[in-house]
Amino acid sequence: MEGLKKTFGSGSPAMVLLLLLCAVLVMLPEASATRWTVGSNMGWNTNVNYTIWAKDKHFYNGDWLFFVYDRNQMNVLEVNKTDYESCNSDHPLHNWTTGAGRDVAPLNVTRNYYFISGKGFCFGGMKLAVHVENPPPPPVAAPIKASAPTLSSRGQILLLPVVFAIGAAWDAFVHFW
Repeated sequence: MEGLKKTFGSGSPAMVLLLLLCAVLVMLPEASATRWTVGSNMGWNTNVNYTIWAKDKHFYNGDWLFFVYDRNQMNVLEVNKTDYESCNSDHPLHNWTTGAGRDVAPLNVTRNYYFISGKGFCFGGMKLAVHVENPPPPPVAAPIKASAPTLSSRGQILLLPVVFAIGAAWDAFVHFW
């Protein structure tokens, strides 16, 4: 414990480095996938129109589909387009059913995905087609206008953090040597 205090004590180079690393991580852009609960609060169930549910949604590479259903009656099968259209569950590309009734299917390839529930439920509308695309590029920063505030016009607003950063770096330098 005493060794940790010496290594990460206030003003130590390790502590300053750790704080700078945390600051850099906070500034990185967030890249996150979406976990879509299929059918929202209705789940993977009969009497839900999954075409309407998926209509205005954008599914991106890296997202997940979360199927919630009665595990004793239904299943989640990934099929090709022909089997999707005819509700044929005889030759699924993948059976996502794990037996828990809480199954996740990753959307990790940019393409069309087709899911059905076998056991006759597909004919009742338990089928979902989604188009997965690559995420849009991050927004481009607007160019700086000539009238934009500069460091000198903002005065102490930007100067204070700069002074603290220089002070922390100097303190780390002095304590390290």
